Amino acid sequence: MGDPRKQRRKYTKPQHPWEGERIGQEKILKKEYGLKNKKEIWKSDSKTKDINIQVRNILASKSEQSKKEEKQMIDKLYNQGIIEKDSKLDDVLGLNIKKFLDRRLQTMVFNKGLAKTVRQARQFIKHHHILVGDKLIDSPSHLVLREEENKIRFNPKSGLANPEHTERIKEKKIKIIEEETKEAATKETINQVKPIEGEIELELKE
Repeated sequence: MGDPRKQRRKYTKPQHPWEGERIGQEKILKKEYGLKNKKEIWKSDSKTKDINIQVRNILASKSEQSKKEEKQMIDKLYNQGIIEKDSKLDDVLGLNIKKFLDRRLQTMVFNKGLAKTVRQARQFIKHHHILVGDKLIDSPSHLVLREEENKIRFNPKSGLANPEHTERIKEKKIKIIEEETKEAATKETINQVKPIEGEIELELKE
């Protein structure tokens, strides 16, 4: 059974460590989700594979117990925000690694606009700036439940809770600059189009 004090590894490493295509995909995911290392990818991949194995076992069985397990599986994945309420087991077989990466606290903090980049989101979480409900979570890989989605916020004890914090002011300025740039570009386009329209009218009159 092993030493109970020693935690069992919760993921499996790739069997072929030098596959070019897989390495390329891992690099893309690592950058997109701001992951610290590839272990975080392997953990999500292992979750996906474990779920697929469970689903296949349930589908292969026609017993009453399998029906209960099916409902439990659907309810669990729905509560985790991985699938929708009306999903079936066949839909679960189509799950991919990104479904789990999208539910990580780090990703959710970035998507909610609490951080400018996914890497900054990781930093905020590790430095105790983020709460989920009333709980202080310092693990970027924390899987956010569906009921927790709207409870992600800045820690009131953190300086970032102040809308006038330097980092948040920078964010406002960036948005203002982007809006002003868009408005200027729109006006310039309109000014360029107007003379052309006038020339067309003159040609028609002639």
